[in-house]
Amino acid sequence: MTEINKPGEDKGSKSLNFIEEIIEEDLRSGINDGRVHTRFPPEPNGYLHIGHAKSICLNFGLGRKYNGKTNLRFDDTNPVKEDVEYVDSIMEDVKWLGFDWEDRLFYASDYFDQLYEYACILIKKGKAYVCDMTAEEISETRGTPTRPGKESPSRTRSVEENLSLFEKMRQGEFEDGTKVLRAKIDMASPNMHMRDPVLYRILHASHHRTGDKWCIYPMYDFAHGQSDSIERITHSICTLEFEVHRPLYDWFIREIGIYAPRQIEFARLNITFTVMSKRKLLELVNNKYVNGWDDPRMPTICGLRRRGYTPESIRNFAETIGVAKRDNFIDVSLLEFCLREDLNKKAKRMMAVLDPVKVIIDNYPDGQVEEMEAINNPEDPSMGKRMVPFTKTFFIERDDFMDNPPSKFFRLAPGREVRLRSAYIIKCNSVDKDPATGKITLIHCSYDPATKSGMPDSNRKVKGTLHWVSEQFAITAEVRLYDRLFLKENPDETPEGKTYLDFLNPDSLKIIKAFIEPEVLKASIDDKFQFERIGYFSVDPDSKPGNLVFNRAVALKDSWNKSEKVRENLT
Repeated sequence: MTEINKPGEDKGSKSLNFIEEIIEEDLRSGINDGRVHTRFPPEPNGYLHIGHAKSICLNFGLGRKYNGKTNLRFDDTNPVKEDVEYVDSIMEDVKWLGFDWEDRLFYASDYFDQLYEYACILIKKGKAYVCDMTAEEISETRGTPTRPGKESPSRTRSVEENLSLFEKMRQGEFEDGTKVLRAKIDMASPNMHMRDPVLYRILHASHHRTGDKWCIYPMYDFAHGQSDSIERITHSICTLEFEVHRPLYDWFIREIGIYAPRQIEFARLNITFTVMSKRKLLELVNNKYVNGWDDPRMPTICGLRRRGYTPESIRNFAETIGVAKRDNFIDVSLLEFCLREDLNKKAKRMMAVLDPVKVIIDNYPDGQVEEMEAINNPEDPSMGKRMVPFTKTFFIERDDFMDNPPSKFFRLAPGREVRLRSAYIIKCNSVDKDPATGKITLIHCSYDPATKSGMPDSNRKVKGTLHWVSEQFAITAEVRLYDRLFLKENPDETPEGKTYLDFLNPDSLKIIKAFIEPEVLKASIDDKFQFERIGYFSVDPDSKPGNLVFNRAVALKDSWNKSEKVRENLT
């Protein structure tokens, strides 16, 4: 059960963020009769990304913290760009993150009749008019921040004519783009959003919920604040770009004469080596720079889920970064750290070799198979142990051996000893090489039988411990090594003549065949593992019987920043 902190109670060492301070002051003042009611209002025109996840955690988290409510509302005002596919994906993402809107699922389209009536109220008050100008003409006459706009010739129409024309717009008597309904505010306002904004446009397009009932649709700015009002939202939490829209929302509420929610803006999430723009993400998908919205290189929630991220790691990330009043960049390594922290506690250990070289123990009995006991997770003894088959020949990582190692190389080398994880200490005696290439093809070793667990020398110390996989029992699997999608820390800031696409990382995906211990055959889709000494991996939905596919979720440590200066200087 989630602990509910009430105003004035000790919250521990964690201080309140500025939004919580506002809410607690409202509660102390008795505003809204002590209610806290938030909402998460996505537009169903794309898949949600990590920035939306922050907003989800914030809005639903505030509802939980103050024993309040949180609605899920789709602001579905543009049928041309919206789809039920996006609606379904958004609901799945919110649930996966661990939040529940209970019976409070709403759509702006639920309020289309009410919004139409609100528009008529504005017309009757002389605060809205039907305009014959095209979108291009409206844009051209809007002016600039330092130069006032020009009033539309339609601005002087009578209330009766405007009501008649607006009804005819609703009845479908005009073609798309021929008329709009605009608010009558101030064409000289320093706030460009107050210069007679468009409230309704004509779109002869079928809506995913209302079908063909409507051929006029409210603009987002007209629907959003009024939808919050209808739902009696107490605190409308928005990102900073909506701060300049707030005077317009307040104007609508005041002129229509309805309940006024309190809007609070916070900084949107920006992450290094990532783009968050829906337009750019859509371009990446449509032009096949990635393999769909759920490509594990994408910052989408479904992409992160497929890569191996957990709801807990994303919620912890959102709590760690908090909420700010000014835009800033969060290093993606913090998100990766949160995942490592979570998976370290819950991921089952497994041995896998991604770049194999074969080892033979010359003094080990031919045909002998031993079962070695291995710990599933040293962080959680309750996860128990497993048995790993050990044989005369096995694979280790190629970079765990060097022919002529430096002094501080503590892995396998000629004449040196290492311990095999959960098995024996071995010593390298010689190597076989391909005479044409010089590449090592086989490493000859001897083993010390007394160093097995439970034997007299089982605690004998050597400096290196290697993972391994028996050749005889190895399971072959496809492993997808995902890395950051962009080489540049801020792909949105590019030199003249270049775009964010010029900084795509050509090595963001490498596909290899790996050898894994046979315990992996028990794995299911989305299971998470730590491949010992390599990283954390998740079973991909592409997996089929006899063909396991793994995604690298994150490496065991962050080595990316070592070459950051080199990448940042790319032109």
